[in-house]
Amino acid sequence: MDNYTFRGSYKPYVSPLDPCPPVLEKTFSLPPQLFMNVQPPGLPQFSAAEALRHGSLWPALVDGYSKREGIS
Repeated sequence: MDNYTFRGSYKPYVSPLDPCPPVLEKTFSLPPQLFMNVQPPGLPQFSAAEALRHGSLWPALVDGYSKREGIS
């Protein structure tokens, strides 16, 4: 699998009447399975303990999501 960046971004509407400082760009996390049409045979697998830590049995499906980014 190619090395994708599992992040997206968009520029929300900024109202001239909004009293708060505007957020000019918002980013979000994309799930890696969006980029994989079919699961190829022979993907490398984590051990059971590592799979529980990463939340996936396959390293190709780990997106690197961090808690500081918020909900993906």
